[in-house]
Amino acid sequence: MDFIRSTLFLAAMWLSIPVATLVFLLAYPVPYKYRSMIIASWSRVCLATLEFFCGLKFEFSGLENIPDKPCIIFCKHQSTWETMALQLLFTPQVWVLKRELLWVPFFGWTLATMKSIAIDRSSGKKALKQIIEQGTQRLKEGNWVIIFPEGTRKRPGQKPDYKIGGAMLAKQSAFDVLPIAHNAGEFWPKGQYIKKRGLIKMVIGPVIKSSELKTKEINQQAEQWIESTVEQLYKK
Repeated sequence: MDFIRSTLFLAAMWLSIPVATLVFLLAYPVPYKYRSMIIASWSRVCLATLEFFCGLKFEFSGLENIPDKPCIIFCKHQSTWETMALQLLFTPQVWVLKRELLWVPFFGWTLATMKSIAIDRSSGKKALKQIIEQGTQRLKEGNWVIIFPEGTRKRPGQKPDYKIGGAMLAKQSAFDVLPIAHNAGEFWPKGQYIKKRGLIKMVIGPVIKSSELKTKEINQQAEQWIESTVEQLYKK
């Protein structure tokens, strides 16, 4: 039954993507903050469909830590789930992502119109410069900048590898960092077809003041809070 339920959910999600992409592209002349609401609505429908078919619910905590103005979000990356859940909390938002994602049919086309900061991860200093310059511009325009500091999805228990780009952006732009942890990998991990029934918990942490810390300290504080919180979530 879990296989059937997961198949029904994935079929519904993938069938909806071309429709959502068409709507989003047609709305391109509309200001970005309103187009972002379309993506947020699609994410809300997908998560409701996930709960209906697979019995996978979610809850947020730490909402009181979300600042009044956009900042840089460091989020644990274990699943596809968090890319949808973040849409419910932060609008408008842009992602730092690998440029190869822009080549994915429909999904990539949407990302290309979302002010994404699409980097070539093999380009080293050039990619860092792009993150800092474009990230600062997006923040000043009033967008939340989403960064998955490990760069790619990791399975629960895998050793973390926090890259320095997000912390450099925080320090150079003087925008704060908001750390976010969750346990989505327990129910919808990377590479797993079956979506497990249960409750995903996402925790929003206290703001990290970039102006008060050095670049490495920003990264270290974010990693320490996120990883310790994730560990606690898996113990519950």
